[in-house]
Amino acid sequence: MYKFNPQRIQVGISACLLGQQVRFDGGHKRSSYCDNELGKQFDFVEICPEMAIGLGAPRQSLRLVRDRGEIRIRNANMDVTDKLRDFSERQVERLDFISGYILCGKSPSCGMERVKVYKADTNQGAKEGTGIFAAALKARWPQLPIEEEGRLHDPLLRENFITRVFAFHEWQCLQAEGMTRAALMAFHARYKYLLLAHNPAIYRQLGPMLAHSDLPLPALAEAYLQGFMAALAQPASRRNHSCTLEHIQGYFKHRLDGEEKQELCEAISAYRLGMQPLLVPLTLIKHHLRQHPDDYIASQVYLNPHPQELKLRYGL
Repeated sequence: MYKFNPQRIQVGISACLLGQQVRFDGGHKRSSYCDNELGKQFDFVEICPEMAIGLGAPRQSLRLVRDRGEIRIRNANMDVTDKLRDFSERQVERLDFISGYILCGKSPSCGMERVKVYKADTNQGAKEGTGIFAAALKARWPQLPIEEEGRLHDPLLRENFITRVFAFHEWQCLQAEGMTRAALMAFHARYKYLLLAHNPAIYRQLGPMLAHSDLPLPALAEAYLQGFMAALAQPASRRNHSCTLEHIQGYFKHRLDGEEKQELCEAISAYRLGMQPLLVPLTLIKHHLRQHPDDYIASQVYLNPHPQELKLRYGL
C-alpha cells in the first residue's frame, strides 16, 4: 500500500513509458528522459489501466467512439467503457499521495488531450477527446500537476511541469505536518517571486486573500491552493521573468557598487531581449546573494525551484 512520503516525491506514470510491454501491440513507449533522468528524482508509480482491467498484450486496439452523444471506449468485439471507468474511479481515489502524473499521449485510456474520437461505425474522427483514465484523474485531483510525456520535449513545458511537481509536493508536506495560518503565510512568502514570474494577476490576489480572509483555515487553504496551482500552471514568460528579476535586483541597490549594478542591469536586459538564457542573470544574482546575504531573498523558491542537475533552466 502506497502512502505519502515527505522524503521522496512519488509521481504516477503510464507503465508503457517505463518500458513495460503493455501496449495493444505488445510493445512499449519507453521514455528515456522519464526513465533515466526523472527516475533519479521521482519514485514512479506505474499504472496501465487497460492491463489492470484484464486486457492482455497484445490485444485488439481500443478507440474512443461518440455514440448517441456519449463517449465510449471499444473496438469491434467489445465495449470496456463501464469496466474502465469503474477501475479509473477506484484507482484515482487511492492516488492522494502522488505529486504529479505523466501520461502517454493519444491513448484512449491515458491521453490528456486531443485524443481522437471517432463517429460510431466509421473511421472518421476528430482530435477532441480525453482518455477515460486521464479524465477521471483530472476530475478527482484538479490541482495535481499532469502532463503528457510528448510535451516534456518542450523545454518550457518540461520546466513548468517539474516546477509544479516540486511545489505541489511541498504543499503536501505542509499539510502532512499540520496546517496552521502561520505556516500558510510562511509558505506563501517563500513562493512570492515564483508566483510573480508565472502569473502576476493571481500573485496580487493571493497575498490579500491570506491577510484579510475570514474563512476557516481548511477553506482558506483550499482556496489558496486553487489559486496557487492555477498561477503555476501558466508557464513563466520572458517578460514576467524579467520583471521578477528586477524586483530582486531592488534588494541590492544599496549593496552593489556602480559597476556591479550596471552588470546586473545589462544581464537582465540581455535576457529580456532573448540574447542570454535565464541562467545568466540568475547566476549573477546568486553570486551577489553570497556576497551580500539576505534571508528573505535566499528563502525564495524562485531561485531554486528544482534540482540544478536537471538543467531545466539552461534553455529558457
